[in-house]
Amino acid sequence: MKTKPNILYIHSHDTGRYIQPYGYPVETPNLQKLAEQGVLFRQNFCTNPTCSPSRASLLTGTYPHENGMIGLAHRGFSLNDYGEHIVHTLRTKGYVSVLAGFQHILHSGKWDDEETTRAIGYDQHLGERGRDERAAAFLENPPDQPFFLSVGFSETHREFPEIDEAPDDPRYVCPPPPLPDTPEIRQDMARFQASARILDRRMGVVLDALDRTGLAENTLVICTTDHGIAFPRMKCNLHDSGTGVMLILRGPDGFSGGKVVDAMTSHLDIFPTLCDWIGIEPPARLRGKSLLPLIRGEQDVLHDQLVFEVNYHAAYEPMRAVRTRRWKYIKRYDGRTRPVLPNADDGESKSVWLEHGWRDRTPPQEMLYDLVFDPNEANNLVGRPGYEDTLADMRTRLARWMEETRDPLREGKIAAPAGAFVNDPDGLSPQEPPNLA
Repeated sequence: MKTKPNILYIHSHDTGRYIQPYGYPVETPNLQKLAEQGVLFRQNFCTNPTCSPSRASLLTGTYPHENGMIGLAHRGFSLNDYGEHIVHTLRTKGYVSVLAGFQHILHSGKWDDEETTRAIGYDQHLGERGRDERAAAFLENPPDQPFFLSVGFSETHREFPEIDEAPDDPRYVCPPPPLPDTPEIRQDMARFQASARILDRRMGVVLDALDRTGLAENTLVICTTDHGIAFPRMKCNLHDSGTGVMLILRGPDGFSGGKVVDAMTSHLDIFPTLCDWIGIEPPARLRGKSLLPLIRGEQDVLHDQLVFEVNYHAAYEPMRAVRTRRWKYIKRYDGRTRPVLPNADDGESKSVWLEHGWRDRTPPQEMLYDLVFDPNEANNLVGRPGYEDTLADMRTRLARWMEETRDPLREGKIAAPAGAFVNDPDGLSPQEPPNLA
């Protein structure tokens, strides 16, 4: 056994918590097995429910407005310093870093794979296509050093596959809240389920290779996704349906046994957890906390609040939110009277909402929700009598965080970097031609 454990970071796209271990009727037997063998975090969240910012937070341990990734990499946004990526910290302890498949924190359109890999800081790139088989082949012949292997899958991003198997019969599918139960939305969700099962099979190829080679005994598996599913009011939204994400850890030293953690946790906690677990002095910039006290049963609460942000997705839509176990507060900063529709991926569910007047519905600028009695965040309590003190407390929490993290939104609109591609917020689809910042 190697003196230092290996790390397998295996991640998906737009999956939220819609997998079998979280109780949803989505057949993902490999992820179910992983959860039964490891530790399932029931209340884990990303910092930003958009693709590149979420991943950048996990991999740098900082909020998007701190690390610079305030928009999408393929649209011209990037980290301020790729030296903050976790692979550079792990390298100080002898780790070799390997990338297979999707990464989405650096646009590689002008570079080949090797140049992209070097720019981020990875030692080796196994390629984009056939990522599961390539990762499995790497595990069959691992290096002598401990490794950090990132395996990124494009599932369950749209476009979803066509349905060709009985488990995805749309007649028997339940749409996710807050969407209505219509034939179109059932069809949409059925196709998501088909994508989730493909994801599970491909992740299973990698996990099976880990078991077959005997590496599982000395490898920490970090299985997660970037944000909520690509349906209206989920992806790119600060409701729990957008920020709530799966997290399963499995490995030695207590990361086993089918444990379930109900404490609120964050993607920001992964970097400090690895530092604590391996014995690395954590960089001073890290915003999260080690998960080890939860794993060891030393405490059952890690955070009294979590904070979230959105800046750019396809279009600019500045929002901030703070969450406690009981309350959720969301604030918009654009003053718009219409929703930013380019920030919702096209699909059958979006079409249903548009057909019923979504484009003309005014989004509330400030929201307060009681997560005990209103877990779907449908009943806005701002302006309701009896909630003045709670609203004042949540406003104060958010303002304090914005001050502590030097959030540039305090000074007004956050500018996109020169050359970034940004859609008109009054548009309809992310597929419309963007403007050059």
